[in-house]
Amino acid sequence: MYLKELNILNFKNLESASFAFSPNLNCFSGCNGAGKTNILDAVYFLSVGKSAFSLTDRQCVLHGRDFFMIDASFDVSSKGMEHVVCSFSKDKGKVIKRNDKDYKRLSEHVGLLPVVMVSPADVYLINEAADERRRYLNHFMSLTDSEFLGLLVRYNGVLAQRNKLLKQSGGFNPDIVDVLDMQLSDLAAQLFNKRIAAISDLAPVVSHYYRLISDDSEPVELTYRSEMLSGESLYDILKRNIGRDAALGYTSSGIHRDDLVMKIAGYPIRKYGSQGQQKSFIISLKLAQYEMIYRLKGFKPILLLDDIFDKLDGRRVKNLISLVAQHKFGQIFITDSDKVRIDSLLDEITDERKLFAVKCGTVTEGVE
Repeated sequence: MYLKELNILNFKNLESASFAFSPNLNCFSGCNGAGKTNILDAVYFLSVGKSAFSLTDRQCVLHGRDFFMIDASFDVSSKGMEHVVCSFSKDKGKVIKRNDKDYKRLSEHVGLLPVVMVSPADVYLINEAADERRRYLNHFMSLTDSEFLGLLVRYNGVLAQRNKLLKQSGGFNPDIVDVLDMQLSDLAAQLFNKRIAAISDLAPVVSHYYRLISDDSEPVELTYRSEMLSGESLYDILKRNIGRDAALGYTSSGIHRDDLVMKIAGYPIRKYGSQGQQKSFIISLKLAQYEMIYRLKGFKPILLLDDIFDKLDGRRVKNLISLVAQHKFGQIFITDSDKVRIDSLLDEITDERKLFAVKCGTVTEGVE
């Protein structure tokens, strides 16, 4: 699969831009704030239906305008061409169309055209709270497991009902809570098993890529933290903690409290990893995600690499370039503020590439 053509209108600082891309490598150079990342985010938006950077749809509209539109054609070898249009306006809200047809539910679009994005903002996966890592895991699994998203939506719906009951000032009906606990426990067991299986597959691939990037300089681990790892059902856990939950006014146990644990040389990477080690781990995690999607989907996702060379020493940059040059990776988009660095690395990836210069939201196709 590759993105063949892209047209952007009023998205972030990009007033109007049109591209015909290489199916292999596409590079964007320009100063910080020029709009390079916004181009990659437009590609991400086409795949996921939202920005990669926790922005609302309204915040993605160019200042002074009241709508944006992203129009693209993808070549999906097994299915032919896919035409996707994402738009947002204050009057109509967000609309995503596939081959000129509206979706009944936007969730139907998730996973159709998978992309994997690596950006400096990904450090939040290490430094922020557990809910950010769960959100990442849920997104990844929604791309690879058609049942997962539906189960998660149902779980969150029952959880919201339980929390609402716990907040009632006059007390709650224990029989109703018991019914919700049984429903939560059943859904949690299914989600827990899917998450455990996904992490079991993902973790060794993360370690593999980290060894390649770091020249096997230190081992890393990715594991899953959950109360349910003890073998106890969520129903029993909820019953044991009902007094605490009633006092707190919310459900303090469940898969919505689980976490991903990231370690380097046996210690939390958040505390003991250098910036270069943390970035190497995140890149390894995203490349592992790419490989898992490729295995399950049967075609290569698009790889978006935003300013990935910062914080990496020359050895790790060289190893990373050698990795992405392999044929297992399909279409790649790279941004870098250092045009000289991009030029010096291009020959190590492919001769089939396109270069774009970005300045103040204006894009010009470059000449080598």
